[in-house]
Amino acid sequence: MASNDSEQNAGPIPSAIKILVAGGFGAGKTTLVGTLSEIPPLSTEEHMTEASLGVDDLEGVEQKTTTTVALDFGRITISDDIVLYMFGTPGQDRFWFLWEELVTGALGAVVLADTRRLETCFSAVDFFERHHVPFVVAVNCFEGAHRYASEEVREALDLSERVPVLLCDARTRHSSKDVLLTLIRHVADTMAMPA
Repeated sequence: MASNDSEQNAGPIPSAIKILVAGGFGAGKTTLVGTLSEIPPLSTEEHMTEASLGVDDLEGVEQKTTTTVALDFGRITISDDIVLYMFGTPGQDRFWFLWEELVTGALGAVVLADTRRLETCFSAVDFFERHHVPFVVAVNCFEGAHRYASEEVREALDLSERVPVLLCDARTRHSSKDVLLTLIRHVADTMAMPA
């Protein structure tokens, strides 16, 4: 049993904010969560085996040797009373059932897009639209990939003008932080809009 002194010194319990990081297989979700997390991220990355041959589409990401098999998890303390929890979703269709569990209680989401395989993020965009979860699209600019303007990506994904689209590099903290700040502003704007 805790003493009164320890109860008084514990301070308020911070509010937890849950966001998802989603997108296609190999788009950089694990990298984004790891870049932003203030703690060593929990990752369920496993080496790909022959069992994934013919199941996981490696076109455009042939050098990929690992894959997320459940989720990635990271944490960012915003202030003494707000903590943000990031959950990275697996990108393959065979792990789709996990998304239904992960979306529960999510305040917003980042859809990470890879222009080498833009079609791999269609299902994430559709998922968040159907679940009415505010999201931003962050185009992870891979080396050697053709660069498209944000508006070109918006048009290709048939996104509303209200959905922010930005370019990023998931490997750098500054760029990943811009993605997160854009999401937070978008969620705040969405919550302020009349129903």
